[in-house]
Amino acid sequence: RVDILVCAVGGFAAGDLVSTPPEAWNRMLTLNLTTTYLACHGALPAMLRARSGRVITIASRAVVPPMAGFLAYTVAKAGVIALTLALAREVAPHGVTVNAVLPSTMDTPANRAAMPDADRSGWVSVDSVAAVVTLLAGDGARDVTGALIPV
Repeated sequence: RVDILVCAVGGFAAGDLVSTPPEAWNRMLTLNLTTTYLACHGALPAMLRARSGRVITIASRAVVPPMAGFLAYTVAKAGVIALTLALAREVAPHGVTVNAVLPSTMDTPANRAAMPDADRSGWVSVDSVAAVVTLLAGDGARDVTGALIPV
């Protein structure tokens, strides 16, 4: 039995088209999009049998609209958004909801280490993202599907 799936794994790499080698491109797609697909592929059969379930993906605000300089990351997270929207339509008739949370830069130890001189005043707390995920996972959001929620 699977009631809730949160697809929160991912990774980040900067680079424009010319400076992004195929290995970095593939890594971003694997870390962000393929992991989401595989998790959904594994969990959905149980949810469909139960005619109930919540899938919450983590995309990025950097995708809407796309920002320059993060091509592979942007394409991978745009893929997560497309997967979320398409899957929401596929499984809605079966009692399963699928929504995405789109955080801006999250205030994590890894991001602080990677960007030590950045202005963190606009960064999103992990607790804020967790609160939105918790809301989407709960009964109060049983009629919400296909939503892209910026945080």
